[in-house]
This record gives sequence, C-alpha cells and structure tokens, in this order.
Amino acid sequence: MKTKLLLAALVSLSLINCSSEDSVENPVQEVPTQPEAMYFPAIGSDIWETKSLASLNWHQEKVSDLLNYLELKHSKSFMILQNGKIVMEYYFNGHTSTTPWYWASAGKTLTSTVTGIAEQEGFININNKVSQYIGTGWTSAPLAKENLITCKNLLTMTSGLDDSLGDDVSPSNLQYKADAGTRWAYHNVYVKLQDVVAAATGQSWSQYFNAKLRDKIGMSGNWVQSGDNSVYWSTTKSMARFGLLALNNGNWNGNQIINPTYFQAATHTSQNINLAYGYLWWLNGKSSYHMPQTQFQFNGKLIPNAPDDMYCALGKNDQKIYVVPSKKMVVIRMGDAADNVNLALSDFDDMLWQKINAVIN
Repeated sequence: MKTKLLLAALVSLSLINCSSEDSVENPVQEVPTQPEAMYFPAIGSDIWETKSLASLNWHQEKVSDLLNYLELKHSKSFMILQNGKIVMEYYFNGHTSTTPWYWASAGKTLTSTVTGIAEQEGFININNKVSQYIGTGWTSAPLAKENLITCKNLLTMTSGLDDSLGDDVSPSNLQYKADAGTRWAYHNVYVKLQDVVAAATGQSWSQYFNAKLRDKIGMSGNWVQSGDNSVYWSTTKSMARFGLLALNNGNWNGNQIINPTYFQAATHTSQNINLAYGYLWWLNGKSSYHMPQTQFQFNGKLIPNAPDDMYCALGKNDQKIYVVPSKKMVVIRMGDAADNVNLALSDFDDMLWQKINAVIN
C-alpha cells in the first residue's frame, strides 16, 4: 500500500513539473498591436479625419494657454497633425479654413521639391551649372565665376552672390561676392531655380508645379508675383498637405511624388557652413546655425525647445511648417508677424514650442 502511494505521489509531482516547464517554454502568445497606418486626406475633398487629444494622452488643460499665445501673437491659423490626422485646428482674427494666406519664404521648400521632381524626370541635374539651362549673363559676375554656380548652390544658399542688394534678381543686381560654395548667405536668387525648371521642361513654372506636385496631393493655391518675389498662397489645409508629404519623405499614400533619396538630402545638412540648412529647408538639432542677413555663426540648436529631428519651412512674418518624424507630427502656423519683426525665425518659435510641448508631453 505504501509503495502504491509513493508511486502516485511521484507521478503527480512529475505532472506538475511538466506542466510548469511547458508554461515556461510555451508562454501564452500575445497578439502584437498593429501600428496605426498613416492617414492621407482624399484628393479633391476637404474632409479630413481627426483624432482626439485624449486618445494621445495629450493635456487638454494646457491647450488654452497655447491658443491664447497664438492669438496674442497675431496668428491667423494653427494646426497639428499626428500620423496624418488633425488633432488641433484653430483660426483666429476672422481667418477661416477657406481663406488663402501667403507662405512667404516657407514656399522655398516647394521650389526645392519641384526641383527634385524635375531632376528625377531627367530634365535637370542639380550638379550642373545654372547657365546650362538659362544661358549665360543671368548675373553680372565675371563669366568664369558665374559658371561656378550650380543648381545645388541655389538650393543650399551658397551661390556666392552678394546678398546685401535686396530681392531683385535681375542680372545687374546679382553681383559676385565670393566663389560659389565658399560662402553661405540667404538670398532671393534661389528663385532662379524656377526659371531653370521652366526652361528645362518647356513648361511654365506654375504649369509644371501644378501638374507634378500641387494636384497630386490635393493642394489648392497659386503663385503670385509680389514685387521681386514669387509667393505661394493657399489655405492652411493645403499647407498641411505639403507638410504631410514631407513627413512621409515625399510619398503620398503610396505614390512616391519625389525621389526619397533626394528628399533625404534636402532635409539634412547640405554644406559645411550652415549646418542647420538643407535644400531650402531649415534643420533643428545641429550644433550651430547661421541666420539670414548675417555671416555670424550661432552655437546651439536653431529652436532649442523643438525636437532635434525636426525640419521646417520658415517664412517672413512667421509662416511655419514644422515636421517632426519622431512624433509623426506636422505643425502649421500662418499669420502676421508675431512680434512685429519681419523675420522667418525669432524667439516666437522657441516659446511656441515650449507651449506645444506642454500640451503633447
């Protein structure tokens, strides 16, 4: 009898051990959570899906401080996209979702993008000299110096032309200052890229832009000549559509609008003088930066309170597209000058990001 009891106990213990080992070796498998797919609003529709602050664990109680600051600083509109969906959309001072506003120099990124499209289609090579496309004599620099200026120099603000003579880009006003590639200076001469694209494609700049970029992502808007500048005007949502394209490295809902290799180059340091500048895009998180109209190098990040991986389109009177890949975020601000200073970058950017951070972190 004792032997039978002992054998039963041993069998029971063996079963327990087997069960325990099985549970370690074969744990219950959890079904992995699928990441949310990037959302793109439909072409030809103004309908745009939204996402609540609560679903992102953002701080609703901090929103009023952000909005009060935006209104105080003469904003017309403000929008945040997360993973393509609208989380915040506000309009101020009589502005509406259908009212167009100017991009100012934030539109330089449109020129950068379409230049890249023209290259991928084989019309141009950004390493070629500008005069190959629009002829010589487009500056008043000596011919040997003019022929040093490539399309890439215009994309990177390293033409070497004198930036102190204003926005006029007629030949008499485009004067030699230094050899191309040796000096970074913020200059309206970048607009000559539009002439390059037009000449190379045999279309007007607007025709090519509309067909290859605007209409493919459902933007509205038009280029308007304003003095010496060609300025893009659109609604806030159209600006946000372009920001969403940028967030996705030039891909729109599976359609690669621009070569991702070019776009990566455009949103990374493009030369060794101003580390915070790509191909007409501004870059955060670098160890130093240069500002327009100065040759002085500032140490530190462009916008200290903003994420390091952010790249941005910055325009006069604080027109902003901020793109933050690590957070899958696009932030748009349109309006009048925040501090009555006609700059593309100011203390406003850093304070705005301080208030955005209070909401999202």
